[in-house]
Amino acid sequence: MYPPLPPPAPHRDFISVTLSLGQSYDGSKSWRRRSCWRKWKQLSRLQRNVILFSLTFLMLCGFLSYISVADQWTAVDGRSAEEQKTRPADPPVLPAPQKADAHPENMQGALPQKPQRHFRRGPPNLHLRAPVKTPRTRGRETPSGGMRRWAMLIRRKARRERWSASPNERQRAVIDAFRHAWAGYRKFAWGHDELKPVSRSFSEWFGLGLTLIDALDTMWILGLKKEFEEARKWVSKKLRFQKDVDVNLFESTIRILGGLLSAYHLSGDELFLRKAEDFGNRLMPAFQTPSKIPYSDVNIGTGAAHPPRWTSDSTVAEVTSIQLEFRELSRLTGSKKFQEAAEEVTRHVHSLSGKKDGLVPMFINTHSGLFTHMGVFTLGARADSYYEYLLKQWIQGGKQETQLLEDYLEAIEGIRRHLLRRSEPRKLTFVGELAHGRFSAKMDHLVCFLPGTLALGAHHGLPADHMELARALMDTCYQMNRQMETGLSPEIVHFNLYPQNDHKDVQVKPADRHNLLRPETVESLFYLYRLTGDRKYQDWGWEILQSFNTYTRVPSGGYSSISNVQDPLNPQPRDKMESFFLGETLKYLYLLFSDDPDLLSLDTYVFNTEAHPLPIWAPPREV
Repeated sequence: MYPPLPPPAPHRDFISVTLSLGQSYDGSKSWRRRSCWRKWKQLSRLQRNVILFSLTFLMLCGFLSYISVADQWTAVDGRSAEEQKTRPADPPVLPAPQKADAHPENMQGALPQKPQRHFRRGPPNLHLRAPVKTPRTRGRETPSGGMRRWAMLIRRKARRERWSASPNERQRAVIDAFRHAWAGYRKFAWGHDELKPVSRSFSEWFGLGLTLIDALDTMWILGLKKEFEEARKWVSKKLRFQKDVDVNLFESTIRILGGLLSAYHLSGDELFLRKAEDFGNRLMPAFQTPSKIPYSDVNIGTGAAHPPRWTSDSTVAEVTSIQLEFRELSRLTGSKKFQEAAEEVTRHVHSLSGKKDGLVPMFINTHSGLFTHMGVFTLGARADSYYEYLLKQWIQGGKQETQLLEDYLEAIEGIRRHLLRRSEPRKLTFVGELAHGRFSAKMDHLVCFLPGTLALGAHHGLPADHMELARALMDTCYQMNRQMETGLSPEIVHFNLYPQNDHKDVQVKPADRHNLLRPETVESLFYLYRLTGDRKYQDWGWEILQSFNTYTRVPSGGYSSISNVQDPLNPQPRDKMESFFLGETLKYLYLLFSDDPDLLSLDTYVFNTEAHPLPIWAPPREV
């Protein structure tokens, strides 16, 4: 017998790699003739799999990088010339602006006599932008749709991370106030229009989740990601406009349409743009009047539009303060009907007689198209935002629509000539009212939008004395708060004009001493601080926030308007939290306490009258 053979040694694969500078050991060039395929076959299966996986991973990374870069140029890449004419460029998204080239687009000027010009969107420093929207493919998946959606989500996450700078102490106090208000709304009024915080219930106006939509962009700006995503889910799953309900054209435009457009610009989420276009289409029947001056109300389910029950008139402020939103909706969708309907109103009001040095009456008839209730002029309710939107449309359109600017400048001179007075004894500058030639020293808190508007105009190149008047009026609006025992302004005040009596400058009638959590004072404080750098405006805003927390905060959640700003022991809660408290008041306070001028830069965005930021279009560029 032969002794058993030893077991065979385990088989092992080896790779020999020789590095040379173009020469084999024998000095020949034979290495060039060696087959790469033979070398590949010499590798083990594991080694080949590792190499293939590495190459695939590198190709995928390169593809995603290409999508991220190419997305910014989609507006000019892969489109026909005709598409470039009809489709607007992409909207900007936060964080604010980085320099890059803008893209041209067509935009018709507001005035009929102006020739059509080619516009490029946004000023040159606007560049982080939302995903490209092609109307023909919206709602359908393109072959690369899944990959594009993935890339969009990655970019959105990156934008949020860059946006979420650490808030300072005062901004954190605003965030705390918002979370407290939101907690009450979420618990007791979720999906409804407004919270009733004292009774822990809700009220309906339109039945469209008004507070939620009004607060979308505020949550994004404050960095409240969890709350924003929860609200977005409600918009996606629950917000339906096919319902038999009347909405006020003005209020629904500035709050719902403006809120959806702003949420789209900040987040880049096309859900909000789709909802905005749907809602805009449902508002259009309001413009079907003999004069083209829209009715005040429209049923978004049936399309039936009508004036209020008690009159055939609309208020001038309401029909002239929807233009920012309708113009932007046209720019984003490529459908001109929204812009044309809104600008027809602007042109009509411009041509009317019955003004007084640029000041307009409060009412306009939808049948005749003429002013009514002539001879009464105010910057308060029913007329206020007419003046605001003259300036802001001019800014939005790249400062090209000169008729808007001329009407605004004429109106400011009319205010100086007819409505401006100084109180006694402190010589506070205020804006009163004129009724059939008789001056009244009455000033609504709503008029406190004016200091901010004047300062904004001065920032955009209007006369320097506008800023001087803005500062003087800002002092007055602050005193309207400071001279009240709660530190909160009443809805209406009357000023003392007579030096011989012992009255204070600011007088309040019993019917006017309520506070609705309005934003106008803190709105103007934001503009004045942003444009002057004077920190006293931040301190004044801090005082007002503390007063809100002391006299209007409800322990179970939410804030309530109050009936008596002069009684700190019993301010008498009215059991209502208006949607604009979250949409405007807290947003402006947060921005006021920021020292970053690029946080919603006033050279990049213009705020609608509900504090929803919309992008400024760039000046036209001839082609």
